[in-house]
Amino acid sequence: MAFEQQRRGWVQVPEGLTVPRALGGLWAVRHVQSAANLWYSDPATEQLPMRGTDAAVDLTAHGRAQAQLLGGWLAGLAAAQRPVLVVCSPYLRARLTWALMAEAAAGRNRQLPPIRTLVDERLRDREMGMFELHPYKAIRRRAPEEAARRERVGNWVYRPPGGESLADVALRVRGFLDELDVVAAGEQVLVVAHDAVVVSLRYVLDGLGAPVPDSLEPVPNASVSQWRREGPRLRLRVWGSVDHLSGGERAG
Repeated sequence: MAFEQQRRGWVQVPEGLTVPRALGGLWAVRHVQSAANLWYSDPATEQLPMRGTDAAVDLTAHGRAQAQLLGGWLAGLAAAQRPVLVVCSPYLRARLTWALMAEAAAGRNRQLPPIRTLVDERLRDREMGMFELHPYKAIRRRAPEEAARRERVGNWVYRPPGGESLADVALRVRGFLDELDVVAAGEQVLVVAHDAVVVSLRYVLDGLGAPVPDSLEPVPNASVSQWRREGPRLRLRVWGSVDHLSGGERAG
């Protein structure tokens, strides 16, 4: 809750004080299914760390199929809602998601104009330090005291040794949004990144004093979220939609 001071004391207001934004609109896509997502969900491996580096995790075959469906969603957007700028996380799974999306969209709609694409390191996934590529059960197995500390302080502020808290991710996402406002004023922008980044976008755009989103369910792989311009502000209109994956009504 945010608070306003009045002459008779403090009064709770139900949401944050939203900050004016210059963007024309914002879309966010979480990358499609990756090899790490599959590893973490498999009972045979969920207690073991995955080899390699987080930045180099590849997509699964299922994830590549999801990216094709995302391309169909993009090709079907009305011109007024279509992004003219895409900003990706530097991690492989996000860059591949966008590359496959763009290829599929161009195949579906040959009238699509070129879309400018950038990579920004502030959109990388949450850094887990010594627990890089560790499923949660693997952390509990390797360092039960750290798992207990995470449960005690809450995931939003928990910072693994050598890593980041979600609050740290939100801080860099806030800086990214502030700069994006300047360079893409009036434009529709698509961000292709990670669960932690999409949640941070929501937290920052909810405004000053917005409640910490520590109770949100993970944003689904290949999902679409949208903030639409209302006056000088961006308002959340679609959150974590996967309708395009099942043939349902498309977001937007």
